[in-house]
Amino acid sequence: MNLEKVIFGAFVILAFTLNFGFFIGEIDNPTHHHELELAATMVINLIAMTLKFGDRTHIGAIHLATSIVAVIQLLAASIVWMWATQVSRMPTEGEVMATVVSLSGGALAANFVSVALLIGETLRRTR
Repeated sequence: MNLEKVIFGAFVILAFTLNFGFFIGEIDNPTHHHELELAATMVINLIAMTLKFGDRTHIGAIHLATSIVAVIQLLAASIVWMWATQVSRMPTEGEVMATVVSLSGGALAANFVSVALLIGETLRRTR
């Protein structure tokens, strides 16, 4: 068993599951989406992205691309949330929360593609 592959797979799947956990719930209800869960999702996605830098294959490039997209989406969601609550002093419900959750949904789609690539790559490997 290759420990590097285990760690890589674990972080890819953890990024997906954390993002899913944040995304699920009523889109505009702030009690269904916790800011620390978004922060954890961002950190894990950044770690997963750094783990993807070493792969020089075409599939590795696609893995990195999906991670970059997820990080950009999550960064945008974090900035919107921070700007709305700290600078504009808007409530976190309604339009603000819907925007944050929608952006995390884009990251979730990118994470899904990454997990699908990981599964496909695993199924293609021969012993």
